[in-house]
Amino acid sequence: MKKHFTIGMAGHIDHGKTSLTKALTNVDTDRLKEEKERQISIELGFAPLYENEEIQVSVIDVPGHERFIRQMIAGVAGIDLVVLVVAADEGVMPQTKEHLEILDFLGIKRGIVAISKSDKVEADFIDLVKEEIVLELEESIFQDAPVIMVDSLSKKGIEELRQLILTELGTLESRDTKGPFRLPIDQVFTVKGQGTVVRGTVYEGSLEEGQSLLILPKNLDTKARQLQVHHKSAERAFAGQRAAVNLSGVAKEEIERGDVLVSSEHFIVTKTLDVSLRTAGDLEHIVKQRMPIKCHIGTSEVMGRIVFFDRNETGSEHGEILCQLRLEEEIVTKRGDRFILRRPSPQETIGGGWVIDPRGDKYRFGMKTIDELARKKEGKPEERIVSALMVSKGLSINELITRTSLPEAEIIQVLLNQPEFSEYGQGLYTTKRVIENLTEEIYDRLREYEHANPMRKGINKAEVIQGLQAVSPKVLLEFVLTLGEEKGIWKRAGQFFFTADFAPHIPKNWSKRVEGMLEAIKQDGLQVRYLENYLQDAGIPETIRPELTHFLQEKNWLVPLDDKFYLSGDIFTEAVNKLKEHTGTSFEVGEAKEILGLSRKYMIPFLERLDSGRFTRREGNNRIWL
Repeated sequence: MKKHFTIGMAGHIDHGKTSLTKALTNVDTDRLKEEKERQISIELGFAPLYENEEIQVSVIDVPGHERFIRQMIAGVAGIDLVVLVVAADEGVMPQTKEHLEILDFLGIKRGIVAISKSDKVEADFIDLVKEEIVLELEESIFQDAPVIMVDSLSKKGIEELRQLILTELGTLESRDTKGPFRLPIDQVFTVKGQGTVVRGTVYEGSLEEGQSLLILPKNLDTKARQLQVHHKSAERAFAGQRAAVNLSGVAKEEIERGDVLVSSEHFIVTKTLDVSLRTAGDLEHIVKQRMPIKCHIGTSEVMGRIVFFDRNETGSEHGEILCQLRLEEEIVTKRGDRFILRRPSPQETIGGGWVIDPRGDKYRFGMKTIDELARKKEGKPEERIVSALMVSKGLSINELITRTSLPEAEIIQVLLNQPEFSEYGQGLYTTKRVIENLTEEIYDRLREYEHANPMRKGINKAEVIQGLQAVSPKVLLEFVLTLGEEKGIWKRAGQFFFTADFAPHIPKNWSKRVEGMLEAIKQDGLQVRYLENYLQDAGIPETIRPELTHFLQEKNWLVPLDDKFYLSGDIFTEAVNKLKEHTGTSFEVGEAKEILGLSRKYMIPFLERLDSGRFTRREGNNRIWL
């Protein structure tokens, strides 16, 4: 596939970045009236550098003045290679050094040093100037970078620089064009007759005309009405390209630099980031716990605070600091994104690094948190997937893309090839550890329920799910319930679940009293007292009477005639059999009274029980055996 790259021009103000860009591309990137008048770059400038069937290269000219550092960061955040422009007559300047640090923090590894205005230095001093500049760049990302002498006015070295850029880019892999589309917006404007247009460097994925899009973090729906790449209409835009997108359904006033144009909801909108931070090498001020900071990430600039977990302040240290950024506004980011931190006042670049987890949580101060962040930082793809699933228990592939910041193809490969993962439901995944933990949790809950309610036949399925649904998806709980039943860990009767070796029973401390009560009821035959009297005589506490009564009915040890009179199950069965033996296919009330010797007080409830139990059917004064 064709490769698309964007390179950046960085360096100190008035070192000739814009002139060099024009010499390479024949495009003057200073387009604003104020830029022409002041002869400095204020906004980002863009130009096409080179294109053939195999590669397309764009150039971003970033402002060099310290007042426009925000624009500089926004510009270089999406580049693949940087040309550091250093004027031969001035050498490395303070802004050059700050740009160097920013490029380093943003993880830009490939660069070229272009020593500009070489015609202003006498030929005898060229080698000396070059040597001094190279010396100044030691221990930076440019210490082994190729160095070339150029002059934009005479065009000396311009063609050589162009070929050097193409050679360096030829060794790089192009950005991912298969994943979801993401374009951090660095310019918003309107075109007469067309409406709102946004511009930026495509970080990842690709976009085509007519595609539905989302503007985050504002959550605005829109569509790509038209696309342009370098002022030429294009049907598609790819990762690595500078693209302008004409949007439908949104006004210019609704969008701003820092917003992100995306093709899916996989991207995370967040205000709390777990990060790996490195501080600048020559900080003038100590960075203190919860100190206000400006966070530059993508093209956004957001105020926030820095939170340490293993210290209360830090200075110019070379090591990595695992910490957290708590922002005042939502941003769009993912694991691996680079950021720059600056002090609001006095203005100073504090440091930079990369996002470990865009969904940071609240942690305690101490090494336990640092260890946890270290594990997150080092996480392999399968570990990141496991970590996300251990928190959410079960996720779809789309949700895993959001939670892990991994490409879809990589997630699918891990899920299919690692025995740790299990699919449940349609397109939903979890880990064996989650299943084991849930199985143990459900088993413990069943045991606990059985201990508290030994006379019940189990816990209702809805109650099991309701008790765990706050921490686990319902579909996953149903899956684990079915799996546990298949494995014989627990059993099911209708909607009730119980452990495999459980049988409803009377608590041991009440069993003798209940036996005595049942015997007393049996001795009283058909002419029993109120059940409440028997329970009271046996000393059965009121708290367990309803539960006990229900259990004895379930066992058929007691048969209710109504809500007051209960017969022994054996006595009731004997009475029914006796009545059947001494009657035909039907009988009347008087006939039953004579056979059983019962008064009306007991006879009517007994006969109604026969009807409700479907032993008989009443027709007028007769009852017909069923």
